[in-house]
Amino acid sequence: MKNNVFFNFLFLLLSKHKSKHIAIFIISILIVFLTSSILFLKNSLQKEVNSTLENQSDFVIQKINSGKTQNIPTSWIDDFISINGVTSVQQRVYGLYYFMPENIYFTIIGIDFFEETTNKNIKELLNILNISDFLSTNSMIIGNGVKKIFDKYHYFDSYDFKLLDKQSLNVKIFKDLPQEANLIANDLIIMDINLAKKILNIDEENSTDIVLNVPNDLEKQNIKEQLILKHSNIRILQKESLKKEYENMFNYKGGIFLVLFIVVIFTFILILYQRYSMISSSDKKEIGILKAVGWSIKDIIKLKIIENFIVGFMAFIIGVIIAYIFVFILNAPILKNIFIGFSNVQNDFILNANIEFTTIVTLFLFFIIPFLSAVLIPVWKIAVIDANESMK
Repeated sequence: MKNNVFFNFLFLLLSKHKSKHIAIFIISILIVFLTSSILFLKNSLQKEVNSTLENQSDFVIQKINSGKTQNIPTSWIDDFISINGVTSVQQRVYGLYYFMPENIYFTIIGIDFFEETTNKNIKELLNILNISDFLSTNSMIIGNGVKKIFDKYHYFDSYDFKLLDKQSLNVKIFKDLPQEANLIANDLIIMDINLAKKILNIDEENSTDIVLNVPNDLEKQNIKEQLILKHSNIRILQKESLKKEYENMFNYKGGIFLVLFIVVIFTFILILYQRYSMISSSDKKEIGILKAVGWSIKDIIKLKIIENFIVGFMAFIIGVIIAYIFVFILNAPILKNIFIGFSNVQNDFILNANIEFTTIVTLFLFFIIPFLSAVLIPVWKIAVIDANESMK
């Protein structure tokens, strides 16, 4: 059989059977769209979080008392830095500040702007900050979400923080962070470390926790034991453990959707099987004509498989394109909050496109193989119809 005859008849069938394929086509697009959206969102968020955690210190040390975290003395820094193999030991100050008008909390972070490692960790957020101008007055840098709330209450230039002794401390808004930083900085207020201690009611001799680095991975377990020998009432958080926790969280949420996808695709296969198992009189006549002009069973099966492959392939392409627009242009409304959780400060962070070719190929195979498998038996049943019987 000539290829041009085969393909001409193929496109003729696609046009003739469009009413038969339209429902399956729409359902296929919806399944691919939902699955692709979840994969795109998960991969994008996971990459951003991993990139952020990669810049964190190796160890975070917290003081524990009766199972609760307490402020840690900064004098412990000298104890930790005396351990061989430990570098870049520094205090961290952070905490929540209650904003009464909206009944929400902002996260205040105190920065030692003269600490080299600190500048390195936050340089992407602070960009080309003029430190001398910033420190000349009580100043702060605010996230995009904080700015929107401050603007709502007309705090355009500064804000009066309420202190524990019922006094207030006026802090100038030096600049706001770009929307691109919203994923990690939406509700942040960054200020000088000593100013943060005043607002968060932390003594000058204390900090929220202490962080340090261990350049040699082989020494980490040994150093962890030495840290506990120095002070037993501490909890040590490792960067690898934090990365694993976030990875498990994303995999757990992605896994829930994967189970739903399997249930949906199984139901879809049953619908496909039943839909294509119904052999109409027109289908029988088509087969009879094809056999009468010399088409073999193999040719008819090939024709029907390619016909359904085109339907599935086009549905897949359209579904992936719609998912891309939904996630990376429309910013995945509602769906992204399922992954990151609903923050007390509305977060309109921007998702950066992170699509791996292997992900697309795997998704395509998981979709198209069940799709074609579901129609294979009905197609065979159509192809083996006796030519004389089909023309009755």
